[in-house]
Amino acid sequence: MQEEETPRKRNIRPKETSRLPLITLLTLLAIIVALFAVGWEYITDDVTGSEEVTDIVPDTTSKFIPPSVDTEPDLAEPERVEPAETSLPEDVGTPVAVQEPPAETPAPEKKTVDVGGTAITHTVRPGETFFGIANKYNLSTETLKALNPQLSNTTTDLKSGVTKLNVRVQAVHTVGPGDVLRVVAKKYGISLQLLMEANGKTRNYSERGEKLIIPFGKKK
Repeated sequence: MQEEETPRKRNIRPKETSRLPLITLLTLLAIIVALFAVGWEYITDDVTGSEEVTDIVPDTTSKFIPPSVDTEPDLAEPERVEPAETSLPEDVGTPVAVQEPPAETPAPEKKTVDVGGTAITHTVRPGETFFGIANKYNLSTETLKALNPQLSNTTTDLKSGVTKLNVRVQAVHTVGPGDVLRVVAKKYGISLQLLMEANGKTRNYSERGEKLIIPFGKKK
């Protein structure tokens, strides 16, 4: 038994220590140190750059100068103005004619009528009408209206003692010696009644020096 144990001891290989793990570890440490050194340089560069940026004092005195624009107008050719386009309704194919408002027709001017004779003024008395005044002087209402264009209404505009009408008569006669109404009427070719009505008389009587209104013999 002792002899068998001895050979077994002889066959045991001596333990060898490998240096590969140590080399690998040192290599990894060298790589880490190199990476750390490179990273540290980048970090320090960023910090110094930021300090330089923060140390710059902004220049507030400088102003923005806009680019120069040539404002001088070009006189070589005038600017062409395009005519405005007239928009037409979408649902209408042809242009729509715009109707201008009709021009106001001026009111016709009232013109006086010259029927000859002598012009006198008649003051409206109580109870008188426009038609009655026209008959008194043997005038038509149209002629009396033409002689008084200031009247807009021949009924409401007549005011007793206020309204004065322009009237035309054949003549104004001054009574002389022997001039009775009948003789005066015959002289001017009118009736005695018309002469009395024109002068507001109820009797066939006149005084010397009295002025008598002689109406027209025919209606004017």
